[in-house]
Amino acid sequence: MLPATAAALAVLAALLAWPVPALLARAGWPPRDPLVALVCWQALGLAGGLSIIGALLVHGLAPWGASLPEALGAVLTGRPAGTPVRGDHWTTLTLAGVLATELLGVLLLSWVRTARTRRRHRELLELVVQPAALPDARLLEHPAPVAFCIPGARPLLVLSSGMVAELDDAALAAVVAHERAHLREHHHLYLLPFVAWEAALPVLPAAARAHAAVRTLVEMRADDVALASLPGPAPRRTLARAIVVAAGGAGGAGVPSGALAVTGSAVGDRVVRLLQPPAPLPGWARALALLSAGLLLLVPTALLLLPAL
Repeated sequence: MLPATAAALAVLAALLAWPVPALLARAGWPPRDPLVALVCWQALGLAGGLSIIGALLVHGLAPWGASLPEALGAVLTGRPAGTPVRGDHWTTLTLAGVLATELLGVLLLSWVRTARTRRRHRELLELVVQPAALPDARLLEHPAPVAFCIPGARPLLVLSSGMVAELDDAALAAVVAHERAHLREHHHLYLLPFVAWEAALPVLPAAARAHAAVRTLVEMRADDVALASLPGPAPRRTLARAIVVAAGGAGGAGVPSGALAVTGSAVGDRVVRLLQPPAPLPGWARALALLSAGLLLLVPTALLLLPAL
């Protein structure tokens, strides 16, 4: 029979693996405050991993102690188990080790592969790009309207000649502001855990759903940051026009793997959001969402550290 703590963690893991991500992905409020929604998604992913691995560990180590710290201390110091160790204990410990290794290994592998791909693309692009009229940007001779940035220690912001020819100065400034927002806020780091989650658990629908939602929110957040820095009477319309031009001309073609592009994700939803902006999330709703994210992390942590129920 499962200890109550392990059972509680298993139930929490099941909730965070499917119904909670589905509800958050279908919720109407995230576009009203993409940054708060991104915090919630990060908390959900971390809490889900803690819950499933924690449930397996708590059950597997139950013979050694009433809490995870006590049991780990007993194992590390060589103290014998207080109750008989059965086959199911060894099985859950093995599963916990395999799952933790897979999740962390895929995360590390995704980071290494993405960093290597970005470095290779940056090196190739630096051979062919030339300084652009806008500060910190580089010009790539390409007929399709394309704009993207490659994050990293030496970030690169690229505009194609087709993009420069299609857009006026105000729209180009909006595109550059969007890409600078990606670089300044390190949006690639928000995406990395969900790339790894989807790669590690491809059969889990929530993994793909979470990755898609976070990609869209990252683009919406970059839109918001760009708008705050744009002068002029109609910055929303200017940025929306730039997104439509880029999407219609290239649809993402020519954007290197691992780059963040102005076309990004959910172009239609983003354009509608720019032209018909939703009401900002009220302060109390922001506080409630952030409190919920904190509780998502607190509950599995407390269950793992406190004595078994």
